[in-house]
Amino acid sequence: MARSAIINVMVQAAFKAGRSLARDFGEVQNLQVSLKGPGDYVSQADRRAEEIVHAELSKARPGYAFLMEERGVIEGDDDQHRWLVDPLDGTTNFLHGIPLFAVSIALERQGQLAAAVVFNPAMDELYTAERGGGAFMNDRRLRVASRSKLADTVIGTGIPHLGRGHHGNALIELRNVMGEVSGVRRMGAAALDLAYVAAGRLDGFWEHGLSPWDMGAGALLIREAGGFVTDYDGGADFLDTGSIVAGNEAIHRALLKQLKKPLTKA
Repeated sequence: MARSAIINVMVQAAFKAGRSLARDFGEVQNLQVSLKGPGDYVSQADRRAEEIVHAELSKARPGYAFLMEERGVIEGDDDQHRWLVDPLDGTTNFLHGIPLFAVSIALERQGQLAAAVVFNPAMDELYTAERGGGAFMNDRRLRVASRSKLADTVIGTGIPHLGRGHHGNALIELRNVMGEVSGVRRMGAAALDLAYVAAGRLDGFWEHGLSPWDMGAGALLIREAGGFVTDYDGGADFLDTGSIVAGNEAIHRALLKQLKKPLTKA
């Protein structure tokens, strides 16, 4: 599959950072048995990957701004373009030797998501999308799942935990959704969760408390795979609100309905 110049730039950055993470992942698995543990090593791996992505993208597109998980905002001379970068989405998975983590890179152009790359080096899965050009996994065209009834679906979510804030309605939402679906999955890496929706592996997804770098690439993947992505009010402000709901048209609509229901008695 022929890729555009901008996607090639993003893929190169993701691959280079991914190779670094893959090497570190092997070391982290060895550190699981040490007294010190892998925590410090993982934070170094995260920073190394971010440095690689920043260097690669800056070299290829000097002047573009950045919003990065570790470094935060980096202003650029070009006010029309901004990179959203999570160099290691799924840090806790990485820390525990679980191969569900990814490099996530999105490009905003004039405030609109324009291009996306999500790369899981542990599974060698590369997800790419460009606005108006479709979504792909390892060059295979992606489409969201076609299931239309919640009872047939598997839905992904995130769960509040230590150090990640608390969303007071999480248990209510979980109870209302899990009573209507075939299964609920908590994978631990939002960028991959959203990529899985684009690939039809998950039928839908919802989560609160996310950052733009968690959602940007995955959201464009879903849209380019024929799906719907909104905030909890059905609007387009999920990058600002940090709350996201995704799926095909029918499942997205049904999820929004379930998430707004009050807690019902068993």
